[in-house]
Amino acid sequence: MAPFALLYGLGVSLNSLFYRMGVLKSLSFNVPVISVGNLSVGGAGKTPHIEYLVRNFREYLDIATLSRGYKRKTQGFQLVHPGLDAEAVGDEPLQFKRKFPDVLVAVAEDRSLAIPRIMMERPSTQLILLDDAFQHRSVKPGLNILLTEYAHPFTRDWLLPSGRLREWRSAYQRADVIIVSKCPPDLSAEAAEKLRAEINPLPHQQLFFTCYDYLRPYYIFDSRYQLNFTPDLEVLLISAIARTDYLMDYLQEQVAAVRPLEYEDHHYFSNYDIADMQRSFERMDAKSKVILTTEKDATRLELHRAYLQQNRLPVFVLPVEVRFLFDGKEAFDALVKQFLVDFTV
Repeated sequence: MAPFALLYGLGVSLNSLFYRMGVLKSLSFNVPVISVGNLSVGGAGKTPHIEYLVRNFREYLDIATLSRGYKRKTQGFQLVHPGLDAEAVGDEPLQFKRKFPDVLVAVAEDRSLAIPRIMMERPSTQLILLDDAFQHRSVKPGLNILLTEYAHPFTRDWLLPSGRLREWRSAYQRADVIIVSKCPPDLSAEAAEKLRAEINPLPHQQLFFTCYDYLRPYYIFDSRYQLNFTPDLEVLLISAIARTDYLMDYLQEQVAAVRPLEYEDHHYFSNYDIADMQRSFERMDAKSKVILTTEKDATRLELHRAYLQQNRLPVFVLPVEVRFLFDGKEAFDALVKQFLVDFTV
């Protein structure tokens, strides 16, 4: 795949050159814009980190999120409403809206055209969060956050299709903040410092480390019904996310056994997939068993609501939140607040 990776890299380099020369323009706006993205294809945890920003700043700011709406079956600018489905707006935007109903959530292919539309729809907007926009340089964010996964840092990866990088490693220099995500909760200071040296952040870049805190699972169609993990419980894990190793490591410490059914990222489950899920669940011999999925996957499983309810399949959703390690929360929050203060001065 190396020759194809080089050809792909040539195209990436030309695109970057055009932006540096001004042939292609990056637009700035009179509203604070924070981009959360990564260099690789999925798996770094953009969605939980955007939710962290929303959760921590929506009390003080009128926030909007803007996503492409990957794999949705509609086109153009669209506001997300809780009653829509994943096919209309994409799985992650729908997840944002259902968790934070007061936040304006929009999807659009062209972010530079979508931001003015957001300001028209809600002139009171004080902060726009761009989801997965590190490579979409038509908008110049005021704060550019780059995520890289602890187990798969960009420093050890290669360009597509040889690896999973969407840009050359050197593109990390555009970031203002680098977050090493999905770290072990007990990550040692020595291991963190070793990775810091490997990434070698530039003087203007701040580096943080985060892990996931998994919360109590809830029934997919009624969050009032929650699940306790027990030592005798067996789990059928339904996942269509980029990487599941971090999730599997967590679950294997919580339950007796985990049987994974994995699909490609953002996969829309077919009727056959749902029937296969039921067959797999029924073949499990454990007395105590359950079907578990991620929040993102749940929005696509909901498209089969009638079947799941009719067959009384116990599908539970595992929520997740980001936690900063090494007392990084205070420093990160202060950095974001300072960016907002500087923007308004």
